[in-house]
Amino acid sequence: MNYRIVMKILGRVLLIEAGLLTAPLITCAVYGEDVFPFVWAIAATLAASVVMLLPGRGADDSLQAREGFVSVALSWIVMTLFGAIPFVLSGVIPNYIDALFEIMSGFTTTGASVLTAVEGLPRGIMFWRSFSHFIGGMGVLVFMMAVLPMDDRHSMHLMRAEVPGPVKGKLVPRMRTTARILYLLYIGLTFLEFVLLLFGHIPVYDALLTAFGTTATGGFGLLNDSIAGYHSVYVEMVVAVFMFLSGINFNLYYIVILKRSIKGFRSEELGWYLGIAAFATVTIALSISRMYGGFVSGLRYSVFQVASIMTSTGYATADFNLWPAYARSLLLVLMIVGACAGSTGGGTKIARLVILVKIAFGEIHRQLFPRSVPNYALDGERLDTPVIRSTLAFYSLYAIIALASFLLLSLEGLDLDTTLSSVIACMSNIGPGLGLVGASGNFSVWSAGGKVLLIFCMLLGRLEIFPVVMLVSPGVWVARKK
Repeated sequence: MNYRIVMKILGRVLLIEAGLLTAPLITCAVYGEDVFPFVWAIAATLAASVVMLLPGRGADDSLQAREGFVSVALSWIVMTLFGAIPFVLSGVIPNYIDALFEIMSGFTTTGASVLTAVEGLPRGIMFWRSFSHFIGGMGVLVFMMAVLPMDDRHSMHLMRAEVPGPVKGKLVPRMRTTARILYLLYIGLTFLEFVLLLFGHIPVYDALLTAFGTTATGGFGLLNDSIAGYHSVYVEMVVAVFMFLSGINFNLYYIVILKRSIKGFRSEELGWYLGIAAFATVTIALSISRMYGGFVSGLRYSVFQVASIMTSTGYATADFNLWPAYARSLLLVLMIVGACAGSTGGGTKIARLVILVKIAFGEIHRQLFPRSVPNYALDGERLDTPVIRSTLAFYSLYAIIALASFLLLSLEGLDLDTTLSSVIACMSNIGPGLGLVGASGNFSVWSAGGKVLLIFCMLLGRLEIFPVVMLVSPGVWVARKK
């Protein structure tokens, strides 16, 4: 393990976080609020950054896979530790564990909250809460690659660890340029939604923070009733469309918009994404139509909630906890399935589901014809053995960790719906679950120990398990042989 390069990366990440903390500080100044929670947070973050950067001066910049995975996992942890400071110092969330839960939920774009009411929070704190979604949506290390000079060989290991999906690749030969393209697309999508929301006659501040939460598929709302609080079908549909767009692989936008190629529309994963969303939307609308006076009204709520849950955003326009068993069960399945790889959405990813289905049918074929050799492909490209192996390992670890977390959480004695959906909602970075943590509830029902476990689940979900698991693998920490 090259400890010095890991420290150097952590120092750079904290330096970037200190810079990002100036945005809510300015917001406090504009609205005449107390700036000192952010002043102290920036000072502490800068001090920690200096402490970490000093040992990294003149370090060997050799960055292998294990340093990449460990650096990414530790970066998200230290960002959370310092990102929670403003919540505590402002008194909004005086308990540090609760503050860690809230900011981890923000950075991982989960949207689960321990706050019983959000209306009336200081503007600066509210801004930091929603801005954390925007920071975590595309990833702070991808941002670091875009703005700081890094060798392509080294940055590829960071990209592999932070960008979701079973297959990682470059849009262009240089990784730094790839990171910049991804962020430009991300910012462009956010800005477009911001402008369209302004046409819905909601305040500029609300439009900006709602756009942060939508394109990052985060879901922290500004109103206690989430998006339903705006009482506007136009706002609901704009948010629904952009949630859905944010769940699509950003590589496809590059292919279609910048390369002007229709190849992006032929994506196998995109076809599955559209098909699953259409099936869920129509069948849920049918199941809830009696509750809302007809299919058309039911479709309005179904469109929004399917887009919100499938992309792991977590915004709500209805209390889906009151919906029929079929609708709630299907939403729980969508939490696990999630959005496309390479998007800001959560869940296990459509691409992995497609690969898993291909492997299952390939194995059935092999059992019938033992001498046959299955040839697995996605979008016409052959899937390498490491990708197949990684997919199977991911699902295995996801199931094992989810089951273990569910059993541990069940010791607190809450009902089955609340316990199970809390784990799935956090591991899939959804936000609201069912039962006491549904659209009208929150995660304050859990003890400090339960919240720490769910913080761990959120981090596992955002980094897709492997980087976090490597942190507790003894072999990773063995000094590298020269």
